[in-house]
Amino acid sequence: MTALAARHCQPTVARLADADTGRLLAELPGWAIERGLLVKSFGFGNYHETMAFVNAVAWIAHREDHHPDLAVGYNRCRVEWSTHSVGGLSENDFICAARVEALLAT
Repeated sequence: MTALAARHCQPTVARLADADTGRLLAELPGWAIERGLLVKSFGFGNYHETMAFVNAVAWIAHREDHHPDLAVGYNRCRVEWSTHSVGGLSENDFICAARVEALLAT
């Protein structure tokens, strides 16, 4: 688990500066910033694997009280993080993305 994934979301956060988003993005291979969202698409072998992933992401979101938008298909899922209360990206988005990466590393 990375240091970022070991952290927990905070209830009060600020919008990140571009330099900070670039630094944190470098810690998340395969993730990108698109239209102000932190995004990554994941592929799976079948529907069961996809739904297991979706449920695991839902558990992370519940535990951290920070919820992504998910686009789910038979063998794929796109995860989009943002912090609506700050109108952009916060550290919470990167923490949750790192937790998703840690989930897949096990």
